Amino acid sequence: MLQTYIQRADTNPVEASRLDLDAAQCGACPLRGIANIEKKPGQADKRACYVLLGQGPTGVYKTYKAEKYRHAGGHADIAALGAERMVRIGTYGDGAAVPAYIWDSLLSRATGHTAYTHQSGNCATSFDGSRYMVSADSEQAARAAWLQGHRTFRVIAAVDELTSGEILCPASKEAGMRTQCASCKLCGGASVKAKSIAIVAHGAGARHLTA
Repeated sequence: MLQTYIQRADTNPVEASRLDLDAAQCGACPLRGIANIEKKPGQADKRACYVLLGQGPTGVYKTYKAEKYRHAGGHADIAALGAERMVRIGTYGDGAAVPAYIWDSLLSRATGHTAYTHQSGNCATSFDGSRYMVSADSEQAARAAWLQGHRTFRVIAAVDELTSGEILCPASKEAGMRTQCASCKLCGGASVKAKSIAIVAHGAGARHLTA
């Protein structure tokens, strides 16, 4: 899958997390943790997001600063990047922070995509329910999103929390890792006619997730 990173160009992502500057690409996502400007070094306290900031995002930041990325400008150039590939919108960062026309171009020749957002209620973003899975932080939030015609992606503490409107992520350990995101294609928003997706908390930040 083609990976996309949405992050600040002026601050290392670990530092941005600690200083509350990551709102630029993650909005008010509750998984960002608690900013701690007094702490040096490190990320925000109690950060529950599974993305390891010191790995992918930091590598992207350093490569960008070293001017090793080719600039892609204009519809044809951007469309070529996604041609005949699955695209992951927001490997890090929230895709709704990016103008929709960028994704329109990137996905125009793609074979499919995955996308997740915490910004479904933010009218200042490019949220589109047909494109994004709504990241729901509770069963109540998920049901509210379903009433609006959205599909959700929800992190749960255990398999027995699954509702009738959801299935376990087929790529998860609990579901037997039957497939991978590149071939599954279930997390493409409401444009995909399927149940919503849930996954048991995983990754380094799982211990910070609360009811």
